[in-house]
Amino acid sequence: MDTKQLLKKVRKIEIKTRRLSDHIFGGEYHSTFKGRGMTFSEVRQYQFGDDVRNIDWNVTARYNEPYVKVFEEERELTMMLMVDVSGSELFGTADQFKNEVVTEIAATLAFSATQNNDKIGLILFSDKIELYIPPKKGRSHVLRIIRELIEFEPESKKTNFAEALKFLQNVMKKKAIVFVLSDFIADDYHQTMKIVSGKHDVTGIRIYDKREEEIPNLGMVQMQDEETDELMLVNTSSKTVRRNYAKFYQEKVNYYKESFNKAGAGTIDCRVDESYVKKLLGYFKRRG
Repeated sequence: MDTKQLLKKVRKIEIKTRRLSDHIFGGEYHSTFKGRGMTFSEVRQYQFGDDVRNIDWNVTARYNEPYVKVFEEERELTMMLMVDVSGSELFGTADQFKNEVVTEIAATLAFSATQNNDKIGLILFSDKIELYIPPKKGRSHVLRIIRELIEFEPESKKTNFAEALKFLQNVMKKKAIVFVLSDFIADDYHQTMKIVSGKHDVTGIRIYDKREEEIPNLGMVQMQDEETDELMLVNTSSKTVRRNYAKFYQEKVNYYKESFNKAGAGTIDCRVDESYVKKLLGYFKRRG
């Protein structure tokens, strides 16, 4: 893709996703993610109804009457977008590939965060960290993130979600809002997920194609594993083959949901031919 095509594509995504974040997600995002915590502002005299746990005993002793600490919400947040760029994200049988939907969702979330003057960072991962963009504010920073999501070519096609979570834990010292965008055809991240979710506000967004859920009966078909490049002949007319594949796929989905739920993290399932707008909005409203 040349520079002119790339800029045109970035602009197209900006127009679409910015409109969504301006009109739909801005307020929902703000009410869902209210702030990292409370910061000390001042002390004032105790008033009826104040929480006694906020009494400042040193000031109270000095003035011989009760004083309480006043806190303000610390509004500035950091959003981290963790995006799976392994080979399986290049799959699609509907109007869009999974990675194209991922780019739009990530851009919508980033512009929603920008509206609230929050920082946005990006981690692109396969079975290693492919790219890390530290959190920053502003439109030009978001456009850089979109550009990377469109044109970045990973070195590896495999997936190691646990490694990506460990990296996040190392680079993000303060609590962040974390959105993980992937098809989650992976495992062995249950324990790491628990640790990361204990510190950060994590949401998994599973993007998938309906054709991934089950293999249609098409007779003998040559298939290629997008993550290993392995070619194989598959007899799709065999009920056993189709049943085993459906079982394998469902096990991965169940592992993802169980791992996130047990860790206290949120989950959103978004099929490429469905409206991600409705899915995100429904999630924000439930949490808000």
